[in-house]
Amino acid sequence: MYDLHTHTILSDGELLPCELIRRMSVLGYDTVGITDHADMSNISHIIAAIERVRSSAEEYGIRLLTGVEITHVPPIEIHRLAKLAKDEGADIVVVHGETVVEPVAPGTNMQACTCEYVDVLAHPGLITREEAQEASEREIFLEITARGGHNRTNGHVALVASETGCNLVVDSDAHAPGDLMNDHTRELVIRGAGVPSGRAEEILTLKTNRFYR
Repeated sequence: MYDLHTHTILSDGELLPCELIRRMSVLGYDTVGITDHADMSNISHIIAAIERVRSSAEEYGIRLLTGVEITHVPPIEIHRLAKLAKDEGADIVVVHGETVVEPVAPGTNMQACTCEYVDVLAHPGLITREEAQEASEREIFLEITARGGHNRTNGHVALVASETGCNLVVDSDAHAPGDLMNDHTRELVIRGAGVPSGRAEEILTLKTNRFYR
């Protein structure tokens, strides 16, 4: 089990990184990305802070992915911030996509999908086929999300991904203990997006070397 998109008190989450990691371990996860909200003001601090709990994660049997979620920045800044994150040691770079319930700047999805340093486009809303095709060519994952509001367009995201050959991941976008998913909930989220059972099983298992150091 994996979750590539979670938040802690380093941004707007409720849990310390170690408590999040412990709770994920108990639920059966083996890979967790801590990807707190970042812009130029805090991106370096977040990466350094998460890195300090890597040994704690190992003690709990969790492969920790140090990361950030680049959030609400002007689209033109995405490439620079994503590269900076990777240069400073981030394992994973998530971009906060154009969800239909927040005022994300138009053009964010396209900038993320054309950036070689981006790994996941979170809750991309009504993503276009052109944007998804760009993501597919760069092996950027599109997110099927459990988060309320953001998940309104999961079916659209799954359909566009199927048509363009885009990779999908299922994430919680957790901010609080109640947001964390067990194995059954993860399956409900992906199946609820209209993904057939066989394909859903593949998506629920992270089969990639992309995030290994």
